[in-house]
Amino acid sequence: MYVAVKGGEAAILATHDLVAEARRGNEAVPELTVAQIREQQGLACARVMNEGSLYDLDLAALALKQAQGDAIEAAFLMRAYRTTLPRFGSSEPIDTAQMAIRRRISATYKDLPGGQVLGPTYDYTHRLFDFALMDEADGSAGEARPAATALDAAMPRVPDILGAEGLMEAETPPQGDPRPFDLTREPVSFPADRDVRLQAMARGDEGFLLGLGYSVQRGYGGNHPFVGEIRVGEVCVEFVPEELGFSVDLGEITLTECQMVNQFQGSKDVAPQFTRGYGLSFGHSERKAMSMSLVDRALKCREFGEAANYPAQLDEFVLYHSDNVEAAGFVEHLKLPHYVDFQGELELIRRITREREQRLAREQGTLPEAAE
Repeated sequence: MYVAVKGGEAAILATHDLVAEARRGNEAVPELTVAQIREQQGLACARVMNEGSLYDLDLAALALKQAQGDAIEAAFLMRAYRTTLPRFGSSEPIDTAQMAIRRRISATYKDLPGGQVLGPTYDYTHRLFDFALMDEADGSAGEARPAATALDAAMPRVPDILGAEGLMEAETPPQGDPRPFDLTREPVSFPADRDVRLQAMARGDEGFLLGLGYSVQRGYGGNHPFVGEIRVGEVCVEFVPEELGFSVDLGEITLTECQMVNQFQGSKDVAPQFTRGYGLSFGHSERKAMSMSLVDRALKCREFGEAANYPAQLDEFVLYHSDNVEAAGFVEHLKLPHYVDFQGELELIRRITREREQRLAREQGTLPEAAE
């Protein structure tokens, strides 16, 4: 197989030129800049950062440009670049309760402490084409729009409100509060702990997780959770250098957090209460965070003594198949030459076919003597 690939080296190099030509498109049309993609395709950049497991808006925009908008290929580029970066430590746990909120909604409380903040969302649009967007720009930069102002008012998280009444399952760190597992450096074993599951889903394929989240609501789980809260905004990332011994602020990142409220009937040892599913993702990516929280709750089934009967409840199925970069590689490797393998299969089929035809001929008495 590799000889065949090497033999086509000139053709492969030629495809690079064709890719560049296809990426550029009609040269009469102005070329997209990385800055334009970063500023005007923010939701796409957020998906690439999540699935590429690297928070960098400029690189995400570059990856989308280089990949012609192919989100999985762009995520692959991000992952490949990520492997070249030095690791100098882990940041401190972020506190989303201190988030500078730009959007915050709840489907469980109408009069929420701190209020409902609709923010930028397509939820309330009519999904009709806005043909004004097809108008050519006049080429002038115009005045810069002021940045959206984050809201700093106290906004307690809904699960914390329920927890104060003893109606929400308590979440406590494992004994000793160990450092979270890093699946990029250590092999995953099953059953996987929750930190492993959340990490894998955080960079999992949005569409796959959406399908699994949908499945637990319709036919394969029967859950009907409530959106306790979705919040979008900026949080500070802090790091403690060994030589300093105290935390320093590395900057802000945009995050989307979703906490689903699910029913739980309780048991002889646990009073009836609500349970939660959790999702956290880079950028403004509500669908990803919601899907993640739905699957997170499904994967907690064993902790509540529930049967694990459905795909979304099986951690091995979810974790092994949610990684779209790995999945794409395994599927797309089928395009590479498999000449020898196929010829072996072909010869086997031909031999079996000949033997079958001879057996049938003998049974019918029509096999020529020469063939005998």
